[in-house]
Amino acid sequence: MSDITMTLPERSLSAGPRGAKPRRRFAPSTIMLYSVLIIAALYYLLPLYVMVVTSLKGMPEIRMGNIFAPPVDITFEPWITAWDSACTGLYCEGIKVGFWNSVKITVPGVIVSIAIASVNGYALANWRFKGSEIFFTILLFGAFIPYQVLLYPLVILLRELGIFSTLTGIVLVHTIFGMPILTLLFRNYFAALPVELFKAARVDGAGFWQIFLQIYLPMSLPIFVVGLILQVTGIWNDFLFGVVFAGSQNYPMTVQLNNIVNAVQGVKQYNVNMAATLLTGAVPLFVYFVSGRLFVRGIAAGAVKG
Repeated sequence: MSDITMTLPERSLSAGPRGAKPRRRFAPSTIMLYSVLIIAALYYLLPLYVMVVTSLKGMPEIRMGNIFAPPVDITFEPWITAWDSACTGLYCEGIKVGFWNSVKITVPGVIVSIAIASVNGYALANWRFKGSEIFFTILLFGAFIPYQVLLYPLVILLRELGIFSTLTGIVLVHTIFGMPILTLLFRNYFAALPVELFKAARVDGAGFWQIFLQIYLPMSLPIFVVGLILQVTGIWNDFLFGVVFAGSQNYPMTVQLNNIVNAVQGVKQYNVNMAATLLTGAVPLFVYFVSGRLFVRGIAAGAVKG
């Protein structure tokens, strides 16, 4: 009888607390997790800290030997020297020449490779043709071939085409080597989109390019950002292709940085070397920090789905 007359609040109280058990803010697992993350962050940030503080010191202060000490007298002269007048071999024009060469290589290389790979991925995901799976397998196989194996054949090929040691040649090489992985990313992303969109567009009479440009392209910003970050990072940081295919007049920033750091004449200017290194890595870091959230979103939205 007492159970019948019990009110609803009384029943809920008698049943005991419900829901997830509240977690302690300073649980041992939480402390361990954040400790590991902090140690890992310090491990990777320490070299960057040394580079920054060294680039802001004068040579007399650097010779004192304490690389972890902050600069007593901050100077931006090493940055100016690295950009404008550091010697890269026979020329003392700074790393700015390599910067503009890298821009001329990276911009068309990124645009062309992403444009072709996006169409390839779209076609392989929705417009299956005879032998498409074999073609896709061969394309992926090319992503695992070591670059060094193909250097000499590519040198011969570009020489016969008359574009060896030119900007066109180095852009073509980066486009070819970026194609397999980018095609895989776009193909998996487009395959993860609802197939009903494609079927409805086909029923309405839309063709290959109309579906791609008007339906798939507006929905594909995250995966385009993924491709952008991968290609900008890969092309901008490349050294091997730049030193082999670009030619001495088109050396990218990484090759000129190597020439600055490994110069054997005169006094070793560590502050200039650090400033040149930071200038070389600034562009891919900027691109990643600006679009990093879209990069994660693009990966999670289907870039790794089969």
